Amino acid sequence: MFYLVLAILVLAGLSVVFVRMDPRRLATVMRYVAPVLLTGFGIVLTLLGRAGMAFGLFGLAAILFGRARARSNSTVSPNQTSHVRTAALEMELDLDTGAMNGLVLAGRFEGRQLDDMNDGELVSLYNELMQDAESRQVLEAYLDRRIPTWRDSFDTHADDGLGAAPASGPVSEEEAYEILGLSAGASEAEIREAHRRLMKRVHPDAGGSVFLATRINEAKDVLLSRRH
Repeated sequence: MFYLVLAILVLAGLSVVFVRMDPRRLATVMRYVAPVLLTGFGIVLTLLGRAGMAFGLFGLAAILFGRARARSNSTVSPNQTSHVRTAALEMELDLDTGAMNGLVLAGRFEGRQLDDMNDGELVSLYNELMQDAESRQVLEAYLDRRIPTWRDSFDTHADDGLGAAPASGPVSEEEAYEILGLSAGASEAEIREAHRRLMKRVHPDAGGSVFLATRINEAKDVLLSRRH
């Protein structure tokens, strides 16, 4: 009876913690709750003299714990961002939400965040980038997210962004990690998962940017080539 009451109290305490926890973090924690609880019940059964049943619970807990670890290792951590730099812009893409923002690196709006600029200033910046195809395509991707109808009222030469990506310098290993939003030493599973999630956000077939998609593919290839 004592152990049953103790188990109920523990479950009640965990319930209070879970209710207050961030949903994303809760999902991660829940993957480990089952094996922990099974282990706890196994210990209780052992103390009650039912070792046979306890060993079965211990085995199941070990299997569930292994699966939880494997899934965690193949999932990109929350709040990860991808960074892509061109001559005039440094863009940041949130891997979870798809939100995009950028810092202007050169020109009349140098030092400004795109989110802080009004529509007229963004159009002026677009005109300034007439000779910078890479920066222009990245800005187009941002504008498509912020002002979906902007092309309707402005001569953007949109078809320019649908062909082959402009030539760009090779991606270094450090840049590749920044583009995929990963820390140095990420596993192959993490690299492939980050690439998959980013491509869903920026693939040209989904209205994204050819330049961004190309750089993301290059980043994946650079990092995976280091593992073969």
